[in-house]
Amino acid sequence: MTSLPLGPVGARVPDVERIAVLRANALGDFIFVLPALEALRAAYPSAEIVLLGAPWHAKLWRDRPGPVDRVLVVPPAPGIRDAGPDESPTGLADFLAAARAERFDLALQVHGGGANSNPFVTALGARVTAGLRADDAPPLDRWLRYVYYQHEVIRYLEVAALVGAPATTITPALAVTDADRAEAAAVLGAPGRPRVALHPGATDTRRRWPAESFAEVARVLVGDGYEVLVTGTPAERETVDAVVAAAGVPVRPQVGTLSLGALAAAYADCALVVSNDTGPLHLAAAVGAPTVGIFWVGNLINGASPLRGRHRPIAAWTTRCPVCGVDCTPGIYPHRPGDGDCPHRVSFVADVPAVEVVEAARELLTPPRPTR
Repeated sequence: MTSLPLGPVGARVPDVERIAVLRANALGDFIFVLPALEALRAAYPSAEIVLLGAPWHAKLWRDRPGPVDRVLVVPPAPGIRDAGPDESPTGLADFLAAARAERFDLALQVHGGGANSNPFVTALGARVTAGLRADDAPPLDRWLRYVYYQHEVIRYLEVAALVGAPATTITPALAVTDADRAEAAAVLGAPGRPRVALHPGATDTRRRWPAESFAEVARVLVGDGYEVLVTGTPAERETVDAVVAAAGVPVRPQVGTLSLGALAAAYADCALVVSNDTGPLHLAAAVGAPTVGIFWVGNLINGASPLRGRHRPIAAWTTRCPVCGVDCTPGIYPHRPGDGDCPHRVSFVADVPAVEVVEAARELLTPPRPTR
């Protein structure tokens, strides 16, 4: 497999049988690390790659081909993983003792700046540790400075390169299984027309494009002859309902009707997915769907696909809070005026015109003319 020259590559660690990779956060965060996992697989083809993740990782990777061989569910711990509704923040000492018994040869921290995660990775007892390090984090055996503004995919590929695993791709890819497709078909049925999916939710309300804007896109695409799904988690039901009500045309809301694997299959069969910058957008791209994403400019730098054949990120250039006017960037640049934060969580992407998203959607939905 051909490697990509993205930067310096460290020495490969000899006699590696088992690799631990800490990445226990959200869906989009995990999609970004897939190319780094592929690099590890290529560099250490006979090693077992064990993801230290959340319960949803274990469900997603059950019987799914890809670079993850096994998932160990990390117990809730500060700065590592928040407790779910039925979990208590206990059991970390027992988990670390069991992890040490695994005798990991490599342990990679691709979880964040490392203030909490680097001590956690060190406690695994691996022969070699590697990962990211912010100013407030202790070092690992091999480490790379954590700099906020860097594309997430490249960030984690640089970590993999520290242990002699150069990049083999910069494009996250997730396999869709027959079980995923069967579940999606059972819920959605066969499409009578080409499908488009809209995902109007996002955990961070500052990343949410207005429901009325999504509704305008829905009206146009229904008028163009597409079947429109509006997807969301149970926590996003109110947002989905607002889009459906404002659209005024027949759309199909799908709130909590599909497992994550089935959602991946549904997106893979879509002609286009239009979404805020959130996990489902990155999932859609990883299963091969064309996407139009609405991004705050800072998040566009860190998370938007650099490819334009199938993807169109639309940027909002708002940097000051629409409520109080505070510049919300200087926390990253402490020598600039402003305090960099405010308590408001209103949308920073509301000023993206719907016409821009419609134009991008129609461009991606129109097959290119053959070249002579």
